[in-house]
Formats: sequence, structure tokens, C-alpha cells
Amino acid sequence: MAKTDVQASSNVQNHRNGPQPKTAQPQKQQKASQAQKARTTELLKTIGPVDNLESYVKADWWRQIFNANYLRTDGDVVEDRALTSREVDLLEQALKPSKDSMILDLCCGQGRHVLELARRGYSRGHGLDRSHYLITRARAINKQEGLNVTFKEGDARKLPFPADTFDCLYIAGNSFGYFESAKDDISVLREVMRVLKPGGRYLIDVSDGDYIRQNFQPRGWEWIDKNYFVCRERSLSADGERLISREVISHVNKGVVADQFYAERLYTRESLLDLLKRAGFSEIEFHGEIVTDSQRNQDLGMMERRVVVSCKAKKEWTRTTPKAKASQTIAVLMGDYRKQDKVKPNANFDEDDFYTINEMKRALAQLQDRRILYFDSHDTMIRDLMRNAGKFDFVFNLCDEGFNNDATKELHVPSLLEMLGIPYTGGTPQCLAYCYDKSLVRGVAMEMEIPVPRATFIKPEDTTFIDLQIEFPVIVKPNFGDSSFGITAASVCGNIEELQYALQLVRDQLGYDKPILVEEYLTGKDVSVGIIGNPPDSYLTLPIIQEDYSALPEGLPRICGYEAKWDPDSPYSKITSIPAGLPEATERFLTASCLKLFERLECRDYARFDWRLDDNKTPRLLEVNPNPGWCWDGHLAKMAALDGVNYSQMLDMILRAAEERIRREQQSGALGNGKEKIAVQQQAVAVKALSIETD
Repeated sequence: MAKTDVQASSNVQNHRNGPQPKTAQPQKQQKASQAQKARTTELLKTIGPVDNLESYVKADWWRQIFNANYLRTDGDVVEDRALTSREVDLLEQALKPSKDSMILDLCCGQGRHVLELARRGYSRGHGLDRSHYLITRARAINKQEGLNVTFKEGDARKLPFPADTFDCLYIAGNSFGYFESAKDDISVLREVMRVLKPGGRYLIDVSDGDYIRQNFQPRGWEWIDKNYFVCRERSLSADGERLISREVISHVNKGVVADQFYAERLYTRESLLDLLKRAGFSEIEFHGEIVTDSQRNQDLGMMERRVVVSCKAKKEWTRTTPKAKASQTIAVLMGDYRKQDKVKPNANFDEDDFYTINEMKRALAQLQDRRILYFDSHDTMIRDLMRNAGKFDFVFNLCDEGFNNDATKELHVPSLLEMLGIPYTGGTPQCLAYCYDKSLVRGVAMEMEIPVPRATFIKPEDTTFIDLQIEFPVIVKPNFGDSSFGITAASVCGNIEELQYALQLVRDQLGYDKPILVEEYLTGKDVSVGIIGNPPDSYLTLPIIQEDYSALPEGLPRICGYEAKWDPDSPYSKITSIPAGLPEATERFLTASCLKLFERLECRDYARFDWRLDDNKTPRLLEVNPNPGWCWDGHLAKMAALDGVNYSQMLDMILRAAEERIRREQQSGALGNGKEKIAVQQQAVAVKALSIETD
């Protein structure tokens, strides 16, 4: 990513309300007008004059700042094809890559440099950036121009690539020095060293710190276009090592749309040389300076004058010989194939289930640094875990069937692990309890101003009169549950008679003591968003997919229900998943909403979020799936495949996300002081007594 001075709007309207409808009834227009007035009032808020800019800078200012306003305000530089071409000329001269070199554009932003390399015939380009918005834009350009660049989201301090992968790597456009501590910059350089091949070349293009200290403008403003202008304030940090900036972006009609602060470290040639040597680089060579022009002839900020330096990775090939002992042992908890499971069509595990289990075991067996233990006997699970707890590092909880294959007891498995003090992957008991209740998730989403379909909650005692309050067509769903159990083609109703029949089917199947949700039936794109990792620290948002209903016969409701997942002879089995192809604004809204829900509902390590667009193309949340389907042909695996991640790698990413989270928890004492260990031992004794009583 490049920085002139970086901007980001608050995105209050988009993130809270999604894309707005094209048309509306008069009453809706009045409500929309009132809502717009409220949003405009909120946009006008600003903190006013500030004496100390540095005191307002957040440590992680870079997380949310790179969005549409960044491209709008910095477009005179970062969207200038001629400037990019000149910078790539210099990059080629310094790195001297071959056309088949493995190249990584680190902190690539919208991919302007690596895409230009692809246009010049470099066929193995990769880009990585922390901004979902910019990576989405890079992928769109890549697809539109028919190029072959692979883009990933990720943190430069922990790269998602194996050691010794790249021939060349560069950080261009002043995208270095954003972190609060210089130690983080060293972490980036060490990761660069790790993923470069021995003798691989590295280039960095960063602001000339000496020049910026002497020549930065304390105050300035400029028109971006006919509607937007930006005012800037700048000062040096107290230690003189960073330039602190404030930007206030205003719209002629809306008023202030952003007021933000950020800081960038100032490196001189000497300090940059020292930093590269400390990271182990050799043959360090400076290539002069880049003096930038602005298409608008305006304030260039940190991009005005930049130093370009290249160096070589002085290292040996990373040893790849198998270790005598696996670095980790992981226990995998699964459903019990010996027991019945009423969710399955014949209530038993069939050939497809065993094939899925074997594919999972085959994929985990490919992880050479891990030893895997499997536990699938629920009759002996408590004793097995207690006897073997010291033999594994943590549990990979794949028991989404629930204890004794009872879906209502899915949360019992992590509850048991909590009692035994055993770390595990995925959602906590509380998280699973939240997300098992569709109405509760709707309430949380509405509280967060995330759109949901209109709905009516049918209580068990509501057997005669139903106050529907929404128009037909509607869809009937069990309020509790997952795996689309109880949702079939008959669940979509066009009149009261069909509704009564659908309600009766659900009650016959699940019992009369369970509540039912009746939602408006949405007909827009049926999309899913997948997240692996743990926001806000480290996570990956997978490519968004949609269900392709084109193979369904006319007349059948376009839903991905029970038949699609469990009946291979049904027309619904022909449903496939394809890239969603959503507008950038919609993708941004979905991603931001899912990240908020992930944290609010206490998801961990991985989750899937299902949405459907209404007639006005506004996304509305259907449900949240912590511990989503892990199978080789599931939605999560399909999303990962679109990002170039195979099934084995996807499972490994989940394990690594859990491993990192567990390590942080242990370091912070969440699993470990003396009193807590005594409590865990006492809990284990209690569980042991319970298991003896139940034998």
C-alpha cells in the first residue's frame, strides 16, 4: 500500500445499513429520510482543535484506514499508471527477475506494481495485503484483465507462505514503518528473509526520513474533486522518529466524513542500512531516490521523496528432513459412527460419511509436523480424554454432531473440555449456545444494526392463531438447530394453507415443544462468508461464494436446504457454489459485519456466515455458524479453494489459528496460574467420579 497521507471514511452508512434500496414506498422514504438525517448528524462529529496529535494515534490505525477514500484521496499517485510503470522499471533494474521468478508484492495494496509486472509477462506474481478492500479490488482488476496474479490477505509479520518460496520480494510505495514499535518492522524483515530463497533479492521503497523531517508541511488542504476536500495537520512525534498526521475529509453536502490520525516511522539511509543488516541481509545497495509528481499538483506528504534500496538474502536452504518426533500432537474429537444420528436421512452413518471422514484423515496425515490421535467413542470419551490428556497439545473439535450424536448437545463437548482444562479449537459452549438459537442471533444482529429478514417467532403454544405480520412468501425454519434440519422445499410457503402444512411438518419432526421461526422469503443471491483466524489480531477472510441454482427445475424454491445436503437423488443435489461476484461496496459491508459478529458472538478460529440479498440487493443475515462444516466438499473448503488453499492447508490454517490463540491465552495466564491448575484438578476429579457413576 502506498501513502500520500492516508484517509479512510467512517463508513457508518454502508457498514450499518448495507446497500440502500433503489425504490421505496412513501412511508419507507420518510423513514429513510429520517435515518439519513441521523447519519448526517453523526458524520458531522469531529473532535475539534488538538494540541498533541500523537496522543490521538491508535497503535493499529492501519487496520481500517485503507478503503475507498484512500484511493480517492491518493489516486493522483497510487492510481497513476505512468508513475507505476516508472517505479516498476526501477524495480526490474534493481531486482533483475526472470519471467518465471516467484515474486511477492508485500503490502501490495490494490496490486498496482505486481499487476504491471504481470502485464509485462511475469507469470508467477503474488500479492499480499492486510486490507480486504484493496485485495478485493486487486482481484477484480486481475480478473478483468485476464492476468494470473494470486492475491491473499494477511499480516506482513506472519506470512502465510512456506520458507524458501520466492526469488524476489519487494515492499513498494512507502508501505513500511506503520507499526507502533520498530520491533515489528524487524519482524517483517525476518519474515521476508524466511520466505525468500537463498540468494533471493529484496527491494524496499520508503520515504526519505531526513528529507521529511526538514520539509513536511505542518498544515495544508486540497480539493480532491468537485465534492471532496481534505485538510491535514502534521507534527513530529516526541522522540522525533515518526511523522504524526491528522486528516479531516469533508464533502460539500455531507460535511465531515472522516477525522483520523496515523503515524509513520521515518527511516534514514543509515537507519535503514542498520535495520537490513540486523535482519541478516547482505549486498545492500541504494538506487537513488524516487521524486513523485502529483496529477493534481497537490500535497504529496510521505510520497514526495523516497529512498530505494535492494539487498540479498544471505541464508542456507531451510532443512526439510522429517523430524524424528512430531512437533505437536493433536487429539481430534469426532461424532460416534456407532450411534444413531437423527439428522442423517437414515439416522446412521453411511458410505458418504465414512468417505468424508477418510478424506479428513488423509488431509491431516499430510501435515508432517503433527501427530494425530482420534477419539470417536462417546461411551468412553470422558475416560479416554482424562487418561490421555497429557499425550496431546490440544483438541481439534470436529464433533459437530454433538455428544452422543445429539445436536442439542454440541456445546457439551467443549463444556467437558473446559472442565478438564484441555485447550480446543472453535467455539466455546457460550458461543455454540448463542448461535444454535436463530432468533437470538437475529436479536444480536439487530442490536448491532446489521440487517436481518423480517420474521415472526412462533412459540410452542401458538397452534391455532398466528399473527404473522409479514407478507407471503415466507420460509419456515426450526428456531434451534443447524445442518438445515427441518428446512425443505415445503418450507417455502405462498399462502396460509401452505404455512400451516409447513408448521405441522416441523412439529411432527422436531416435537411440539420447540419454537419455530417464520421469515420473509428472500430471492436475491444466497451467499456465504468464511473467516479463518481470530480478529482483530490475525485472520483471513475467504472469497465470498454464492449458491448457483441454475440447474434446479422451474417451480422449486431456490434454497439450500436439507435435500441439498443429504439427499443425492434430489434435484437440489445439483446446486453448486460459485464466486459471488458482488459489488465492492457489498463485499466491504459483508466483511465488516461478519467481523463484528465474529467478535460479538465469541467465535474462535473459524466461522461461516450465511446471508441472502433481498429484492433491493441489501444483504440480510440468515445465520452464524461457529465450528462450520469441516468436510472436504463443504462451503468452507470451497471458499478456501477459490483462494488457492487446498483442503489439507485449510485444516492446517484452522489448527494454526487455534495454536496461536491458545499460546496467547497461556502466556497471559488464562490457562495457567497455580490456583487455576488446582481448580482444573478438582474439576477432573469431579468428572471422574461422574464417569464412574455412569458406568
